[in-house]
Amino acid sequence: MALHYDGEVRIYKVSCKPFDNNAYIVVDPQTNESVIIDTPDEPEKVLEEAKGTRVKAILITHNHQDHLVGLERIRAGTNAPVWIHSADAHALSRPPEHLHGHGEVLLLGRLQLKVLHTPGHTAGAACYVLGRHLFSGDTLFPGGPGHSSTPESLQQTIKSITGILFPLSSETAVYPGHGADTDLDTSKAEYHVFAGKPHQPDLRGDINWLTS
Repeated sequence: MALHYDGEVRIYKVSCKPFDNNAYIVVDPQTNESVIIDTPDEPEKVLEEAKGTRVKAILITHNHQDHLVGLERIRAGTNAPVWIHSADAHALSRPPEHLHGHGEVLLLGRLQLKVLHTPGHTAGAACYVLGRHLFSGDTLFPGGPGHSSTPESLQQTIKSITGILFPLSSETAVYPGHGADTDLDTSKAEYHVFAGKPHQPDLRGDINWLTS
């Protein structure tokens, strides 16, 4: 069953073990062209959901292995080109077919899917936006940003979220790389609580907008 279908776009969410990773299949229902976003373990589940569509590209949000472990199986099952930011491409087992940049647009049938470079969680972290649908990888989750290994990476992630993601429509649905969905209106309200409190300069790790 589709996570979202409004006649314009059909979005499938595939939850994969062992880390509750999400892969997404985004389909133009008129042309049946699709993209796959991220390639976690249990790739057969992703391929099954994408069956019957014409997979135009495999989009990678960032290069952590829990998002890449199924890549070669999905590559072999679709023959689709892999898109990733150049700063994260070194982690792939073989070179990608396409290095994308901020603002680049992938045409998916009648639809336009835009690349947003959102560094912080990794140097090449990217989100993908299609209308009011945002695929945020590990940049933004319900309640806060993705894990940061250093205070500098946390600040960079916050800059990416507030400067690149928050200017999008508040009604935008957010589909993260793990777990449940949220929306930008909720995320902005949660961040407002975080921004109104003092924090130690060495803050990093798993941050919750409401309690950190």
